[in-house]
Amino acid sequence: MKIALLGYGKMGKEIEKICLQKGYRITARIDNNEDWQQFHKELSQADVAIDFSMPSVVLDNIQKCFDMQIPIVVGTTGWYDKKEALKAQCEQENQSMIFGSNFSIGVNLFFRINELTAQLMNQYPEYNVSMEEIHHTQKLDAPSGTAISLADIVINELDHIKKWQKGLSNDKHILGIESKRIDPTPGTHIITYQSDIDEIELKHTAKSRIGFAKGAVLAAEWIVNRKGWFEFKDILFNKD
Repeated sequence: MKIALLGYGKMGKEIEKICLQKGYRITARIDNNEDWQQFHKELSQADVAIDFSMPSVVLDNIQKCFDMQIPIVVGTTGWYDKKEALKAQCEQENQSMIFGSNFSIGVNLFFRINELTAQLMNQYPEYNVSMEEIHHTQKLDAPSGTAISLADIVINELDHIKKWQKGLSNDKHILGIESKRIDPTPGTHIITYQSDIDEIELKHTAKSRIGFAKGAVLAAEWIVNRKGWFEFKDILFNKD
């Protein structure tokens, strides 16, 4: 399989290691606009592209892959306000795209645990829920895309939670997400349910970027011969 890397930072390099271990070929490493011009031919030879770039460029990267009919795996977050329009374009043009706020298998299992816990806790509104996420200082978006995904699940399952906000919340109807940036933390997410009687804490801690990178390569292998709009959870929980 021939893979183009869109974004060649720490995640891009980790993905490259796994691809090479599997015997895949990296046709292009795109990290800026000049690279797009210089390696356009090499990119066109790719079977699939994997994007871990920046929120400021990810939409352009997706559009360029659509224009070239290249399936794309998107791990970059910070663009989800355009999700519905992009989904419509992908389906209308018969494109191939899979995305996720987190490509770690463990985190996606954590999403399910979070969902089940919230369903159970909906019967006990005396518990106040809060969230904390910790990442390295190079993580630009806050809250993280993973934290937002976790928050959306909680809001969907808890009747008394109406929305989330960045930072701590004193309103029991608003889920507060506290963001911390501490090197060299790859990613930690904590959901806490607290009452006057006790406290329940759900926690996922990534030990390295390897889990994210392996998931991204798995997604690339899965999407390469498919058409449509997918989320990473479709691989894990809706296998065909």
